[in-house]
Amino acid sequence: MSKYISTKTYEHLGPVAYRQHRAESHCNMIHGYALSFHFEFECDELDARNWCMDYGGLRPLKDKLEEWFDHTLLVSEDDPERELMLSLGKAGIAKITEVEKTGCEGLASFLYEYVNTIFLPSYGEQDRVWCSKVQVRETDSNMAMRIG
Repeated sequence: MSKYISTKTYEHLGPVAYRQHRAESHCNMIHGYALSFHFEFECDELDARNWCMDYGGLRPLKDKLEEWFDHTLLVSEDDPERELMLSLGKAGIAKITEVEKTGCEGLASFLYEYVNTIFLPSYGEQDRVWCSKVQVRETDSNMAMRIG
């Protein structure tokens, strides 16, 4: 187990809309949420400032979250209506973010991979700090996470 854990939470970012086309419920319709995100960063050794993670250094991560999930329609790569939904973006009436999988689990996995393979290396901290958990929350009662 790591010696230090720092957390960062972004609450009610959005709204974002998506659908789960495989659902046999109303979730197969486009619907929206103001998503919340929680990240846990771990390290064995603190930096020169005695920090695990520089919270101010996470601003580019928040910017990415806003780019991907604020006033956005998420389109799953395997949605049978993918082309129709993408056409809304081409028509200029929707901001589109394509993802492999919609839903909290899929988004948590996407963000976990992004933070560990792209964000932290670009930040120069990939050898000291890693993201051990990403939680994505749709509502106060619905949340999923990816733990590594």
